[in-house]
Amino acid sequence: MHHIGSSAEPDKRTLRREFLAVRNRLTEDDVRESGEALARHALGLPELAHARTVAAYVSVGSEPGTLALLDALRERGARILLPALLPDNDLDWGEYTGEGSLARVRHGGRMALFEPVGERLGPDAVTAADAVLLPGLAVDTRGVRLGRGGGSYDRVLARLDHAGACPALVVLLYETEVVARVPAEPHDRPVRAVVTPSGVRRFSP
Repeated sequence: MHHIGSSAEPDKRTLRREFLAVRNRLTEDDVRESGEALARHALGLPELAHARTVAAYVSVGSEPGTLALLDALRERGARILLPALLPDNDLDWGEYTGEGSLARVRHGGRMALFEPVGERLGPDAVTAADAVLLPGLAVDTRGVRLGRGGGSYDRVLARLDHAGACPALVVLLYETEVVARVPAEPHDRPVRAVVTPSGVRRFSP
């Protein structure tokens, strides 16, 4: 990945392919240990310490692990909202009450996701969140996040804007995924911070 973050800016599709290739070389132990370290750092964030409602997600495959963090936040008394993918790639939301409240759901030929099994609260439920934990593949020094390209979280962020909601946006990544520059679109909404297994980095608003 010699050109990642260099002045010769690659396109998003190339970047996604390269970041995913690196993740796919991680072992299950790597992912588990990274998730535990990531949770320790994330729990120190004031935005999460004071959040009554956190919109999050359950990591899959080689994504940085989130379950340890979700359980710790729930033990603190936070209400955790998790997404359920809709046919149009938008996200509905349900409440996380422990691993027993999750079901493995496969959407077409894609990777199976872990989704909440309880009552569906509607796509607008995310607007009540004090903090939103975002998946991604990279973030740059401006706080611009590179997603997987499905557009689901672009819709979430647009919904937050439309509602005038301003939750703390935090992306969870590996250290090597914090880079100098990723391609930005006019609608991109920068995140406030990135949490990696080695610590937290904040971005100027």
